[in-house]
This record gives sequence, C-alpha cells and structure tokens, in this order.
Amino acid sequence: MEIHNDNFDNWNKWKSTLHKAVNLGETVGLSENTIEVIGTKIGNVLSSNVDPENREQRVLQELWRVGDDKDRKTLSKMIVKMVQSDDK
Repeated sequence: MEIHNDNFDNWNKWKSTLHKAVNLGETVGLSENTIEVIGTKIGNVLSSNVDPENREQRVLQELWRVGDDKDRKTLSKMIVKMVQSDDK
C-alpha cells in the first residue's frame, strides 16, 4: 500500500477548513446543536454532489450513505468533536 503526503495534506486541509467553520459558528453564538444540524445538512449536500478528494473523505461519504438520519447526526457530531479536539 502506497501512502502519499498529498493525501494527508488534503485531509488536514479539509479538517482545518471545517475547524475554522465550527469556530466561526461558536464565535457568533451558534449552539452545539445548531452546528450539528448545519453539519448534517452540509453532509447531505456533500455526499450527494461532491467527489471525495482522499480516502478519508471517501470513508466518511460511504458511512454517510449507508447510515440513517440518526447515524448521520451521530457522524456529524463526531466530526465536529474531531475538529474541536484539534484545539486541545
């Protein structure tokens, strides 16, 4: 299995962009629940319309597609927690 640094750079860039969006939402006073609801809506759009740039995004897309609404909300919540943990 071959690993390219570009894959990790793209993944880290995606996480960084998402991290900034979550921080902006928190700064303007959005609740954690509101951020998760928005994240779920964005996830629906991305899953339907965007080709993943790397393996990590492809896994997220596949999990999103096989999950039901409850699973998607949970996945969205976990993604938000993942990018928030980058602050720590």
